[in-house]
Amino acid sequence: MTGLFVTGTDTGIGKTRVALGLMAALQRQGHRVAAMKPVAAGCEATAEGLRNADALALQAQSCVPLPYMRLNPFALREPIAPHLAAREAGVQLQLATLRRAYREIARQADRVVVEGAGGWLVPLDARHTLADLAAALGLPVVLVVGMRLGCLNHALLTAESIRGHGQCLAGWVANEILPDNPRAAQNVQALVERLDAPLLGRLPFAPRATPAETASALDISTLFDAV
Repeated sequence: MTGLFVTGTDTGIGKTRVALGLMAALQRQGHRVAAMKPVAAGCEATAEGLRNADALALQAQSCVPLPYMRLNPFALREPIAPHLAAREAGVQLQLATLRRAYREIARQADRVVVEGAGGWLVPLDARHTLADLAAALGLPVVLVVGMRLGCLNHALLTAESIRGHGQCLAGWVANEILPDNPRAAQNVQALVERLDAPLLGRLPFAPRATPAETASALDISTLFDAV
């Protein structure tokens, strides 16, 4: 079994869209695919408990019928940094709990797509970040780059940090998050020349794209070559 950890250059740059697209692409290859959203800050109260829209989308795309609290062990109400939301809720975000949840999911699937929260170094507590979680799970990383002003610096710094944590950068995705970005192609080319990892796809601006449509724009043929 091999999983993937989907991170991004920032929050709101399309990690969920890419995670869903990767799931759909892997499912097209015949894999039994599950997902995990370890920490979600920004949940709504429902009759079943706190629920996060991104986690629910991942749950719906999964081949494996997972209980919500296994897929999203830490659901936090406030849409703020996870360590702050956890502090306000009186919750400790424990790596051991997340490792156990991941292993339970992995037993039921061929591939597990794990979506982070915010960016690569978002804190979980006073000592740990999501980078530590990716390392604890031992997963290769897919980096989602939101194409906008500043994305070159954000992408290069994030890639450097991923490798600095001893993780494999398995690939990256250029995601158009603006309806009009005349320099997008130049920025993508600059990253192709500088990121030592395959470009898995360039996604057009399409806020309502389905997982299947996103999958069609991704090339995952080399995704596990370095793993």
